[in-house]
Amino acid sequence: MEGGGKRRRTDDVVSNGNDNIDPSLLEALEKSQSGVEVLDLRTVKKLVLSFERRLKENIEARLKYPDQPEKFADTEVDLHEEFEKLKVLAGGPELYPDLVNLNVIPSILGLLSHDNSDIAIDVVHLLQDLTDEDVLEDNDEPARVLVDSLIENNVLELLVQNLQRLSDTDPDEMAAVYNTLATIENLIEVKPSAAELVCERTKLLRWLLGRIKVREFDSNKQYASEILAILLQNSTANQKRLGQMNGVDVLLQAVAMYKSKDPKTSDEEEMLENLFDCLCCVLMPFENKERFVKAEGVELMIIIMKQKKSAYGSAIRALDFAMTKYPPACERFVDVLGLKTAFAAFMGKIPISKKIKKERYEEELEERIVSLIASLFGGILRGSRRERLLSKFVENECEKIDRLMELYIRYSDRVRAETERMNQLELDDLEMDEEERYNRKLESGLYTLQLIAVILGHLWSSENPHMRARIELLLKQQKLTKNDVQDILQEYHDNIGDLDGPEEKERAQARIQKFISSF
Repeated sequence: MEGGGKRRRTDDVVSNGNDNIDPSLLEALEKSQSGVEVLDLRTVKKLVLSFERRLKENIEARLKYPDQPEKFADTEVDLHEEFEKLKVLAGGPELYPDLVNLNVIPSILGLLSHDNSDIAIDVVHLLQDLTDEDVLEDNDEPARVLVDSLIENNVLELLVQNLQRLSDTDPDEMAAVYNTLATIENLIEVKPSAAELVCERTKLLRWLLGRIKVREFDSNKQYASEILAILLQNSTANQKRLGQMNGVDVLLQAVAMYKSKDPKTSDEEEMLENLFDCLCCVLMPFENKERFVKAEGVELMIIIMKQKKSAYGSAIRALDFAMTKYPPACERFVDVLGLKTAFAAFMGKIPISKKIKKERYEEELEERIVSLIASLFGGILRGSRRERLLSKFVENECEKIDRLMELYIRYSDRVRAETERMNQLELDDLEMDEEERYNRKLESGLYTLQLIAVILGHLWSSENPHMRARIELLLKQQKLTKNDVQDILQEYHDNIGDLDGPEEKERAQARIQKFISSF
């Protein structure tokens, strides 16, 4: 900061009216600037020593004159200036291990609890600068040393405690809220385990839920939704924690604001996507699916779909997460007349906003709705609900089976094209193991094709003559046979993982084997 100011003032002095430069002044300027800009261990020690001295002066002044702020105000101005100087350290991340060895981290972090919130805000700005992802890029080891030291010295607890005293109305404090969240995100980037640590040790989850509850949109509400999504995305422990603190209900209330209106700006749109990401993550544990059904989440998602606003696709995604391996959600969906809404989407009657890139959006929705229908078949195995689900594929001259086969052909062609492309690559000496080949096929649409084959398996197993005749006719028209469907189901069967335990894997494989045999 100071260097920038000096440079402007000296430029005025060095230039004369004819734009001639005095060489001796220029040389002096270069020397003075190089003195400021060289960042080495000596400079770090000097900065740390100066900071520690100013800190000591502030502590002493506050102890000596606790009730006379005017007597210690100057020492706080000095301390603020020291923080401005320390920001230069972000220019030399390779020196972070030296900074840690100088044992200054506890002193810096201790000031997050300073009585003067402006000093705490200075600390937040400094931490955000030091941990900025652009600064830490290509400096993995120094970054790890710094972040480990910060976490050992309770940075997470201190940042969140300070967060709770920052106001939503003061612009400086709002900026500090943003920088606090940015710092927490940066720490997680370097040390992913910090995502669970911060939720174990602090009240950050509760604070984030409080931010999301606020009706008015602002940048900090948007950032809170983003941080919450980061905390939930890879952590079952955090997903369960949020469920226990009424988080499912809070998220449903937050998205309900958009059931009959669209976000006004792209930032608000991004926040709504983040909220649905949070909802989908939190719906992974079984107990949160139960909370979702109790809080009438199924009904809310159907309302959102019926309103055909921008959250339409996100509502389908949330329903899919809620219904996967959870029959009560599937049953509720049928009971509250969700089939009509779901099959309208399945038939391609999808609301498209002008802002959305139509083709990819439609594809994503297709994949989601196929997954949702497969979840319904997996969750409703018998009784009148099963009959209602199956009857959807007979009505209107089996139009749903026509649509299913249309999707089957499209995804089948896509997977075949990817397989041929990989075979060509292997001819060109690019070795690929079986796992990589399978993953590439999944990315090209194999997973959706497998789900379509599973739905066909459910339809065929129902032994309904109309359905069977229609499926056989459509296969024949495409010069395909039931063996083609069996092959897809067999590959699916052989690749079912044991993420949910060996018993669940056996059960899942037995179900698929039943379809293979029925064909």
